[in-house]
Amino acid sequence: QVQLVESGGGLAQRGGSLRLSCVGSGSVFSYDTMGWYRQAPGKQRELVAEINSRMQTTYAASVKGRFTISGVDSRNTVYLQMNDLEPEDAGVYLCNAHITGTTYWGQGTQVSVSS
Repeated sequence: QVQLVESGGGLAQRGGSLRLSCVGSGSVFSYDTMGWYRQAPGKQRELVAEINSRMQTTYAASVKGRFTISGVDSRNTVYLQMNDLEPEDAGVYLCNAHITGTTYWGQGTQVSVSS
């Protein structure tokens, strides 16, 4: 059974940094794409950043230049380095993975940004 475990959320000041990690496990875990979505109160869940099996990355316009997603060769872990955080970045960050046509979600980690 595939599981995604996130860590690294917390409280940061405006302009500060946080680093999120997501580790996938299961009988065979090698993502086609893996990434992070954000769920903020009263807003739709949105893609923040994503990386594919060729290490190509996609970012939401609002985080480009501030956030960096990276993966590992074994394709079971991704990191999200978040710099220059803004209050608008706050929310629950959910790890997401697509593996041979199936989508998996983590439980989420809370990111709060004080102004």
